[in-house]
Amino acid sequence: MKKHKLAERVGQIAPFQVMAILARAKELASQGEDVIHLEIGEPDFVAVEDVADAGVLAIQQGKTGYTSATGLPELKCAISDYYRTRYQVEVSPERIIVTPGASGALLLMASLMVNPNEDVLMPDPCYPCNRHFLIQAGAKAKLVETNASSGFEMDLSVLADNWSDSTAGLWLASPSNPTGAVLSKAYISEAWEKVRELGGHLLVDEIYQGLVYEGEDFSALSIADDIFVINSFSKYFAMTGWRLGWLVVPEWAIEGATKLAQNLYISAPSVSQHAAVCAFTPEVLAECEVRRQTLNARRLILLEGLQEIGLPVVAPAHGAFYVYVDVSGVTQDAMAWCLALLEKEKVALTPGADFGIKDAHKYVRFAYTCDGPRLQEALARIARFMVS
Repeated sequence: MKKHKLAERVGQIAPFQVMAILARAKELASQGEDVIHLEIGEPDFVAVEDVADAGVLAIQQGKTGYTSATGLPELKCAISDYYRTRYQVEVSPERIIVTPGASGALLLMASLMVNPNEDVLMPDPCYPCNRHFLIQAGAKAKLVETNASSGFEMDLSVLADNWSDSTAGLWLASPSNPTGAVLSKAYISEAWEKVRELGGHLLVDEIYQGLVYEGEDFSALSIADDIFVINSFSKYFAMTGWRLGWLVVPEWAIEGATKLAQNLYISAPSVSQHAAVCAFTPEVLAECEVRRQTLNARRLILLEGLQEIGLPVVAPAHGAFYVYVDVSGVTQDAMAWCLALLEKEKVALTPGADFGIKDAHKYVRFAYTCDGPRLQEALARIARFMVS
């Protein structure tokens, strides 16, 4: 009898450790326990009402068929206008590829720019799916060690030392998951210059763009047209389940990106695209700004509270909705600590092993995705757990 087996690439993809925590958290909640969720990268917001209404209207009007593979023309124009008005960057609509979530953009990007057996440099820690999308393309990520002392910012002076003939490019993220750090325009400019000299591509993950509380909110597209940029409607626009994102490519990559989009997913969800056109109206953007201020208030609660209970935040949490915390003062096994905290105090967190290799056992990611009183309650429970 032929033995059943999966493709080898499946074995190269690591499962999320946080899924074990999430599964147990849901089990506890089903038993009536009051679980505080700080592990999931999804705030307690939904799409702004005008956006949701536009989605309902699209269904009522039968706008549910396929769109162009690269996206609804009016949505691409709206995104282009957004870059011009908010970031003073001219991006033609033709360069914008609308995708089924930022995940679709990441898959498209990996397929577009990386050959089998090539590698892409990424900082350690970073978002794990980026590595896994490269595996799907037959390539791999090469993690470059970073340090808490520099906010986990990759030292660009060692870029050439880590580069090889098989290196396709550099993959950065700002604001960052898991650290919440925001890269400066000067940093990305330097990265672009070095990558160009080395003959590679620069990809910048801007999925959390707009959620910046300290530092400059800008796009890497303001530096050069040949930088690949990924964005999403999930974070700033709170449209997680609508599954909509986009990729901006240089003009010379439009044809290739279009062919891949046609074959990988045909088109992004049409109802979501019609709804997202409304995301760029002044009224919706004003509500998104109110929410950004709400997230900033939560950030400050968490930063102050963690300092008070003796858990140091090790990266400048200036964006997104995460803080990265050093728990080595209370444990040498962040995963075990997270599981024990969940069992005893019903607070769910994400262990650092999901995001990297170097010293991952020392770190835990907190997501400030619930309101202020719940954050205060979580801090009180964690303090009690640490004492016990």
